[in-house]
Amino acid sequence: MPLQRHSGILLHPTSLPGPHGSGDLGPSAYYFVDWLVAASQSLWQVLPLGGIGPGNSPYMSPSAFAGNELLIDLAQLRDAGWLSDADISPDHGFDDYKVNFPAVQSFRISRLRMAASKFFADSRHAAQQRFRTFCYEARNWLDDYALFMALDKEYGGDGKLWQDWPSELAHRQPEALRAVAEKLSEECNFWKYCQWCFYNQWAVLKEYANKRGVEIIGDMPIFVSAHGADVWANQQLFDLDDKRKPRVVAGVPPDFFSATGQHWGNPLYNWPAHAKEGYRWWIDRLIGTLTLCDIVRIDHFRGFESYWEIPATSETAIDGQWKPGPGLALFTALQNALNKRQDQLGDGPRIIAEDLGIITPEVTALRQAAGLPGMRILQFAFDGHSDNLYLPHNFEANTVAYTGTHDNDTTWGWWDTLAPKDQDYVRRYLGIQGEFSVWDMIRVASISVAALSIIPMQDVLGLDTTCRMNLPGCAEGSWEWRFNWSQLAPWHADRLAELTRLHGRIPTRRSDEATQSSSTD
Repeated sequence: MPLQRHSGILLHPTSLPGPHGSGDLGPSAYYFVDWLVAASQSLWQVLPLGGIGPGNSPYMSPSAFAGNELLIDLAQLRDAGWLSDADISPDHGFDDYKVNFPAVQSFRISRLRMAASKFFADSRHAAQQRFRTFCYEARNWLDDYALFMALDKEYGGDGKLWQDWPSELAHRQPEALRAVAEKLSEECNFWKYCQWCFYNQWAVLKEYANKRGVEIIGDMPIFVSAHGADVWANQQLFDLDDKRKPRVVAGVPPDFFSATGQHWGNPLYNWPAHAKEGYRWWIDRLIGTLTLCDIVRIDHFRGFESYWEIPATSETAIDGQWKPGPGLALFTALQNALNKRQDQLGDGPRIIAEDLGIITPEVTALRQAAGLPGMRILQFAFDGHSDNLYLPHNFEANTVAYTGTHDNDTTWGWWDTLAPKDQDYVRRYLGIQGEFSVWDMIRVASISVAALSIIPMQDVLGLDTTCRMNLPGCAEGSWEWRFNWSQLAPWHADRLAELTRLHGRIPTRRSDEATQSSSTD
């Protein structure tokens, strides 16, 4: 489905301000939506909303379906009577500009356990039935996720993975699973309670945004964590050896980001098994993602045409090889399933293909055959060649323009690393007479023919490389950036709004709806 002309901001919710060490689904998220409206922005790209894995990455979540428990707003649990003011008093060690994930995780999970204990102690509470309804409706993934998390707590000490659990549990023997689920029912209920809280809070926030003309762009990572509920519960769908460990793992060959490639370590898929079941797992996953967002960005799209297979024993990605992906068959199955659910999903969900990296004609042909828009990153454009696909004069209309993504440096950080001759080329292309400004790049993304223009919040604020969100291939120090409301001035919203009006990125219908909503709320 072709995208309409919009603009928006890229910001992961953990980067929002807030009193409990990281951003969440509380007041700052609503204030950010209001700020987007003031800036005439109609899109909020949030990145994956799942739990974090190694390196604090939401692209290594223990579940492709579960939300991140750390995003739950504790104040709402206080308002429901499950926590006290003292329970949610902020820890003095929290940093307004950086997420200390170990401290945040310890604080938030302990409070969630307090809230769950109080919730389950009152069996007559009106919310109990809503909780049971959620558990029933989400049972296809929730039961396995909750049991996985409970088993990981019970048997996962000292770095043990699920393959190291008692064999009857690793092998998922039905009788053993039933017995351990009963034994660990309290712990399972805790994780189900957390998911109920997350999904409820997110649904209310999304409705608030949608009523104000702001759509959510979510993210569906192509791969899942090796130590996660998806692989444990669906072992036949992954390329595992006879010990149920990944035989080969995912990554990419040497590229712009790393001279040795990127060794992600995710297990690869058993694509014939997925095809045999009609790509059911993928269909369920996409439908699940689309319950959380209006548009979904499918990560590492090129891996569906062919993917980089690395031996599990290799330390880097250099020794990998290309293997064929599922191709158009997967996207045909997904589209057919979405067509059947059109009444539930509205006028048809929109999908963005993250077509970055080593893109061959075959990858482009697959994206075009699937009818999906791709991405164009301005930081990749200035290599001195006029046929560079990332230069705005080479953009397709049905595409998404970014100054940079979460994997790039901030635009200021990028500019500072350019050689003088490259800086001169950027100035000449952009028509800059004086000093370079990040807003020169923002303006070019906005004025381009690209249907969507998305700007990372760091670039709106003009921040340097110390505020970069992620450094691919680096296991530490990523995903920690936060901003503070004191960094925003009225002119930030005014300038974005002016560009959006000048460049025709305010959809008339949504602008009218947002105005009406704001006047009646």
